[in-house]
Amino acid sequence: QVQIVESGGGSVQPGGSLRLSCAASASIFMTYVMGWFRQAPGKQREFVARITTVGSTVYAESVKGRFTISRDNGKNTVYLQMDSLKAQDTAVYYCGGRYVGGTFTYWGQGTQVTVSS
Repeated sequence: QVQIVESGGGSVQPGGSLRLSCAASASIFMTYVMGWFRQAPGKQREFVARITTVGSTVYAESVKGRFTISRDNGKNTVYLQMDSLKAQDTAVYYCGGRYVGGTFTYWGQGTQVTVSS
């Protein structure tokens, strides 16, 4: 069965940090590009970061230098380390697998990140 599960969301103050985790089925993790999108209230879902099976990464301009995507092949898990968080980072963050045509084929349920003072 295909399964992607995110965790690690929460509420932090501006300038704080969070690390999101995304545990995926081995069949997805070992085969496809994986990564993250986010969706803020009233806005469309936007790309955040992605990583290939060999560790090549791509980031949205808005998060470059602040967010780091990584993967642990032994745990079939992708991480998103988020530092220097801003209020505009507030969104539901979705982990996805199989990047095709600008989006992912497979999705997790999402995890809420709230940045406020």
